[in-house]
Amino acid sequence: MYAMWRLQVALCTLSVLLSLSSGGESKARSCSEVRQAYNVKGFSLVNVPHQEISGEHLRVCPQGYTCCTSEMEDKLNQQSKLEFENLVERSSHTIRTTFVSRHKKFDEFFLELLDNSEKSLNSMFTRTYGKLYMQNSEVFQDLFTELKRYYTGGNVNLEEMLNDFWSRLLERMFQLLNSQYHFTDDYLECVSKYTDQLKPFGDVPRKLKAQVTRAFIAARTFVQGLMVGREVANRVAKVNVVPACVRALTKMLYCSYCRGMPGLKACHNYCHNVMRGCLANQADLDAEWNLFIDAMLLVADRLEGPFNIEAVIEPVDVKISEAIMTMQDNSMQVSAKVFQGCGQPKPSGIGRSVRGISDVFSARFRPYTPEERPTTAAGTSLDRLVIDIKEKLKESKRFWSNLPADICVQGNLTEIDEEQCWNSHTKGRYFPEVVKEGLTNQVNNPEVDVDITRPDTLIRQQIMALRVMTNKLKNAYNGNDIYFQDSSDEGSSSGSGSGCSDGCTTEFVFVGTEAPVIGADRSDERAAVAAAGKSLSREPSLLLVMVALTLPLLAMQTQWR
Repeated sequence: MYAMWRLQVALCTLSVLLSLSSGGESKARSCSEVRQAYNVKGFSLVNVPHQEISGEHLRVCPQGYTCCTSEMEDKLNQQSKLEFENLVERSSHTIRTTFVSRHKKFDEFFLELLDNSEKSLNSMFTRTYGKLYMQNSEVFQDLFTELKRYYTGGNVNLEEMLNDFWSRLLERMFQLLNSQYHFTDDYLECVSKYTDQLKPFGDVPRKLKAQVTRAFIAARTFVQGLMVGREVANRVAKVNVVPACVRALTKMLYCSYCRGMPGLKACHNYCHNVMRGCLANQADLDAEWNLFIDAMLLVADRLEGPFNIEAVIEPVDVKISEAIMTMQDNSMQVSAKVFQGCGQPKPSGIGRSVRGISDVFSARFRPYTPEERPTTAAGTSLDRLVIDIKEKLKESKRFWSNLPADICVQGNLTEIDEEQCWNSHTKGRYFPEVVKEGLTNQVNNPEVDVDITRPDTLIRQQIMALRVMTNKLKNAYNGNDIYFQDSSDEGSSSGSGSGCSDGCTTEFVFVGTEAPVIGADRSDERAAVAAAGKSLSREPSLLLVMVALTLPLLAMQTQWR
């Protein structure tokens, strides 16, 4: 009996010892895999435990037995923030470089197109008119200077500038065709007043003004749009990582390390909830971004069609030559009417030159042949360039709302097997549903504590910049230009554009292949103008523009007819 009792005691003791030994081993699992993974990240292994320790000190990761010290958890916090910033930067790289490269290409193309046109005019006019042109070449140089200044954002009223060009050309032509008379400055000013009434250059000024104005408005607004898209993408890509996001990222990316499972990736839906919480403000940009892209595509269509700047600029020398020919043909009638209205000028005492003016202006120009077509820095035609830009713009739609999913996939952060993934505390299925994107929807986010009452200020500024640019694009689509406050937040303004006074409204019906008018909300342009401060008071034409913008669109269309 006693022997039997001793045997039972021995068996119980052995069982207890085995149990204690087994329990000790489970509580003190090796951290060798964690040490190796931690070292790969570039961290020192000093004070990194070899076996699991008690985890009451942890503030982010699950407490219990752990391979992480407080110092390790802090470093993993910093690493999570850095990796997330890099992931956003990397995921947005394509869209940012797209806007940078296409802006550069379009800008180079346009400026070289202008340069080529000016060089062509100078060469052809020098060859045809010789000294007479060279003595008056500043009139034409000023025309191209002002066109370039408008395109690059200068405060140029296109229509007033073009009217001034034709008035100056009339003055010079009138003196050359009537060189036997002496004309005072007052007399020449009187001559210029007859430009609209006499139409000495025929219909060329009206047609050219309509074409140039709408084409330049579209081109300048389009390149501004590419610039705004570039700036918005660059700024939003520099994400502001709040502490709640850092905690959620650390828990998803590195708390598996602390639990001794460094190779375990996050569950798919778990990653989506974390990223949607961290990128909630960026997702709110998406709606305005998509409207902006749609407006850019509309203006791109105009550039391919009735507002094709290439078709307007390349033959400008031919068109001006035609106007000069018309003036020559009608010189006697024009002179007679001017003398009648402005008075008989005094003879200069110098007769006409030996070579008649009629001979000088008799040569007519011819358009480019395909072989003579100027090459451009972009190495392509406008049509091909715009088609390429349109394809890239379409690819950028819904970018910001898709960014969380893109980061989870492209960052290789998730595990396909939903049973063998990290669910925030252990290996296993993740049960919470994925919340919708956007700030307000994060109120129910189970992973990131998002304050939906405090939108990101930078993101809201970019939303406003896109809204202002979108409305400018819509107006450019309809052939209108308004004062544009540069949305780069640097306080620079890009001028009043062409404006639209009473004298210009009828010119916008010249191109007959227009698409239906798209309604543009002008409220944000009015806000942009108000933000520009006192500049309105110095520009009467701008006041006319803003008055026009307050009229209903239908009334504007009726007025144009």
